[in-house]
Amino acid sequence: MMEEKKLSDIRAMVKSHERPARTGRKLGEEVFFRSLMNIASVLIVGVMGIILLSIFYKGVSTFSWSMLLEDMGSGFYLNRGGGIKNAIIGSLYLSLSATLLALLVGLACALCMNVYLVRHRRILNAARFLLDLIWGVPSIIYGAFGFSLMVFFGIKTSLLAGIITVTLFILPIMIRAIDEVMKTVPAGLSESVLSMGSTRSELSYKVYLRQCFPGIVTAVLLAFGRAIGDAASVLYVTGESARTPTSLMDNVTTLPVAIYNQINSPHAATQDKAYASAFILTLVILAISLLSRYISKRYQKYRIY
Repeated sequence: MMEEKKLSDIRAMVKSHERPARTGRKLGEEVFFRSLMNIASVLIVGVMGIILLSIFYKGVSTFSWSMLLEDMGSGFYLNRGGGIKNAIIGSLYLSLSATLLALLVGLACALCMNVYLVRHRRILNAARFLLDLIWGVPSIIYGAFGFSLMVFFGIKTSLLAGIITVTLFILPIMIRAIDEVMKTVPAGLSESVLSMGSTRSELSYKVYLRQCFPGIVTAVLLAFGRAIGDAASVLYVTGESARTPTSLMDNVTTLPVAIYNQINSPHAATQDKAYASAFILTLVILAISLLSRYISKRYQKYRIY
């Protein structure tokens, strides 16, 4: 009995001597990784701040109201006057239409994954893994794929071809973003609704949509930002036009493509106008972001968990 007591006392003494060293090591690791995280955050915010400040500074100095009120015209890239009204409207036509189509398809897919496939874990995990892989495909691949579809079906470069290509590009983003939001719905809530006699359709559209609406708005914003800001996916499928499109079969110029062409112009004045175009594109994305935040906060109060 005495020996067991001595052994326990010795073990307690050893643990008491080890604890400060172990605590100090963990504290050092915490300080190190916290410092690393803070440095990375400062670098990211600093780089983004420099980019935005340069865009705003150079964009404001070269901005003029005629850029918003006039189409490009045939000599815009040769510094012969004109604006980017057709590029702004074309970008909004393309990105809004593609985001709407992606939302209709992506919302249905996300609901199916979280309501109907929740018991089939292998199929669900495989679908999520596949979507993650497709999400990482470069946008230029979608442009090449869209161009191949155009050649196969005999479709010419047009706004419609751009909408289809961009929809395919942002669809995995939309599905996975909504899926991550719906994964936060407690399993107990779903089981309680089903136990009361509700169907899975009612669970989908009366519970999941209501609870996940703020997150769905964020997913729409994320997909819209990728749609309106990408140039590679539409470079080969939309063509170029110096006027505002009036139908789905018209060629269209988007803001990112216009900025790309302005930067490659041999005229310095046209290159400077690219910053004004980037400034306008940044303002459009900022306005959509603020609107989505307002909608998200307004409907946040209707959540029950």
